Amino acid sequence: MTTTTAPPAALRPWPQVCRACGALHDPAPIAVCEQCLGPLDPVFDAARVLPTRDAIAARPWSLWRYREWLPFDGDPVLSLDTGGTPLVEAPRLAARLGVARAWVKNDAVSHPSLSFKDRVVATAINAAAAFGLDTIGCASTGNLANAVAAQAARAGLKSWIFIPEDLEVAKIVGTAVYGARLVRVRGHYDDVNRLCAQVADLFGWGIVNVNLRGYYGEGSKTLAFEIAEQLGWRLPTAVVAPMAGGSLVTKLRKGFKEFSAAGLVSGGAPRIFGAQAAGCAPIVRLVRENADAITPVVPQTIARSIAIGNPADGLFAKRAILESGGWAAAVSDAELVGAIRLLAEEAGIFTETAGGVTVAAALALAAEGRFSPDDEVVLCITGNGLKTIDAVSPVLRQAPLIAPRVAEVRALVKGERS
Repeated sequence: MTTTTAPPAALRPWPQVCRACGALHDPAPIAVCEQCLGPLDPVFDAARVLPTRDAIAARPWSLWRYREWLPFDGDPVLSLDTGGTPLVEAPRLAARLGVARAWVKNDAVSHPSLSFKDRVVATAINAAAAFGLDTIGCASTGNLANAVAAQAARAGLKSWIFIPEDLEVAKIVGTAVYGARLVRVRGHYDDVNRLCAQVADLFGWGIVNVNLRGYYGEGSKTLAFEIAEQLGWRLPTAVVAPMAGGSLVTKLRKGFKEFSAAGLVSGGAPRIFGAQAAGCAPIVRLVRENADAITPVVPQTIARSIAIGNPADGLFAKRAILESGGWAAAVSDAELVGAIRLLAEEAGIFTETAGGVTVAAALALAAEGRFSPDDEVVLCITGNGLKTIDAVSPVLRQAPLIAPRVAEVRALVKGERS
């Protein structure tokens, strides 16, 4: 069994409440209601003092500048430098989408492991520390594995990472290099996730997306907070984000609503648009058919980082999308690869397959007339292209090999012009 240490006195996780039945639970590494098995969410003290725009702006540029909206009382102790990624305007993408303005929220350069998952691990690892856990872990399709391994390494915690057997080599290496105990599991993500639920109970580990899930998920809201602040404390009219388990789109909506309720931003709540690969699109089907239950699928797509066939937050994602006035789209593997190239060529940002899904879905939604000419759209890019180079390398032009002679360069230039 895992040993525990005394939790830091300065940090206290908030209690949690069941999203389904409303039962209140004391702070603990649990994510499922003991009464109805519904999911748990942190409960915030309504009397807590919220900061002003100026107070937030004076803080270090990380996700912790928004700590009053994160599920702790006190100061965090780990991963203090995560968050604060660029919001890049992309006028050429705006023209392709037929909208007034477009931006790319670029978590492909998130610290320390180059994906959006650094945010959720930053909150989860602080919960683990507060609960006195010395081992954390996860079920992962790749990016979360990288983030947990990296942040556990620098915190001095042990980590156990469970992944599907067919994960991309770059993501396997990007986990193993941190010294994590990496375990490949035969099957798909849903098989891995079920195993981790049993492991969390058996060994008392902090599995970030299982028994720490309530605290973990709140880190996603900081993407919305940063977008609002980077746009000058106003909201975009539309946001497009990839969907795996479905949590991100629900937390984006929650984050925008929390900032509006605090009086920090202007503008109405953005429409939320979800994106999936056609080979694994159970949430898109929910939205487009207005279905009442998830129909699980067996993933068949190169977008492995979002290939979850039975998404835990699928119904909540559907609700967030439709209540916001948004929609959802699924795209082929060929379309997402083309979108990876397009984003690189039009905005100078190299994204992995999940980001290709986001861009391709945005183009598909534009073709359906889901955007208006006065829309201001943010595309959420959640991972770095260096993690999935095999997806795009076969379609890139081969570099010519020449002798070190100007005449040969001249011939290449002439060929380009002809």
